[in-house]
Amino acid sequence: MGATLRSRLLSVRDLLATAWPIVLVVTIGFVVAYQFVKPAPPSRLAIATGSESGAYHAFAQRYATILARSGVTLELKPSAGSLESIERLKKGEVDVAFVQGGVLPAPAEGDAADDGLRLASLGSMYYEPVWVFYRGEQPLGRLHDLAGKRIAVGAEGSGVRGLATQLLEANEILLDRNLKPLAGLEAAEALQQGWVDAAFVIAAPEAPVVQVLLRSPGVRVMSFAQADAYTRRFPFLTRVTLPRGVVDLVRDLPPRSTTLLAATANLVVNEDTHPALVALLLQAASEVHGKSGFFQKGGEFPSYLDTSFELSDDAARYYKSGPPFLQRYLPFWAAVFVDRMVVMLLPLLALLLPLLRVAPAIYTWRVRSKIFRLYGELKFLENEVRHHYAAERHGEFFARLDRIEEEASNRNVPLGFTDLVYTLREHVNLVRKQLLRFERQQGEQAKP
Repeated sequence: MGATLRSRLLSVRDLLATAWPIVLVVTIGFVVAYQFVKPAPPSRLAIATGSESGAYHAFAQRYATILARSGVTLELKPSAGSLESIERLKKGEVDVAFVQGGVLPAPAEGDAADDGLRLASLGSMYYEPVWVFYRGEQPLGRLHDLAGKRIAVGAEGSGVRGLATQLLEANEILLDRNLKPLAGLEAAEALQQGWVDAAFVIAAPEAPVVQVLLRSPGVRVMSFAQADAYTRRFPFLTRVTLPRGVVDLVRDLPPRSTTLLAATANLVVNEDTHPALVALLLQAASEVHGKSGFFQKGGEFPSYLDTSFELSDDAARYYKSGPPFLQRYLPFWAAVFVDRMVVMLLPLLALLLPLLRVAPAIYTWRVRSKIFRLYGELKFLENEVRHHYAAERHGEFFARLDRIEEEASNRNVPLGFTDLVYTLREHVNLVRKQLLRFERQQGEQAKP
């Protein structure tokens, strides 16, 4: 039993001696390949949502529920508006933000690049109509008609204010003290009470502020007579039509079809956001925003409409090919793990397969070499006997043959190679017979 155990241990030693160079090469390949593997995505994201009472915040809550199903926590961070959300993105305080289209003016030629993280768009999520409510009996169709009037344009840093000031400046309306920092229901109350003459609102038709103002006596909504001109001047705007009665069929609201301008709500991220999270966010966006609505058809969103931010490369791939292949069939974290491992394992397999093909040959050579070394000694001894035989060295030659045979018998080789040992012992006997023949010949020659 001890001999059997010793034989097995020696066989294992031969295997290990053969395997260690392969293990070393594979380990080096593993280390090199690991340098090209992207880190795993974080399990937490922070999103800037604007006002807690706004639509962005409500949509972000739905996103959080969807991402939680995949084991990703989405933390909601309220902000004063889109401009503040952008600043927080650049500072790295949040990872994602809802940003209203058109809040960023085009940079002037020669302007220095903004400090902070680079941002990228995941696309537009839905239309945000621009409502201009005003008091009066006469219908207004041009923003220039509001010159000299008191206008609620939203709070500082809000997307409403950013877009409203761009449109007013295009109509040569001074940005003076007639512009009031009022937004939402506060702006609606001011308009109802006559404290302001007009109010900019950017919200969905279902929003409370829109519903209140559409039903307010003496308050009208502007139908943009120059809508096509605005879409040429401001590419981030789209002309949309609110059909008569679509808000309330019984009360016939609005009382006439109304032409509105619409920006888009965009999802913006840091440029280095993990590709797996980009795909996960867009899947959530498709679930939340992909249905039909007042101004959109089913499946129209998300899509890349507002070019204020460059589209993320990962988002572009998503729009072209859909969700990543693995995420279609595996849970999110399983897909991420397999994707990372594939990047690392494919080059390792390419390295390992040829090594495994030569490993048996290396193992065979190592085992055979134990016997072949004894063959070298035997061949040397045979030549010495043949060319330098002397009677006084007869005992020495026999002793050397016995030692070679004993070493061959003691060599522990796998069962598949024992034929080499027996063949060597046969060849030892051949040399022994040759040695006996030389001894006999010398004895005959010595007789008188």
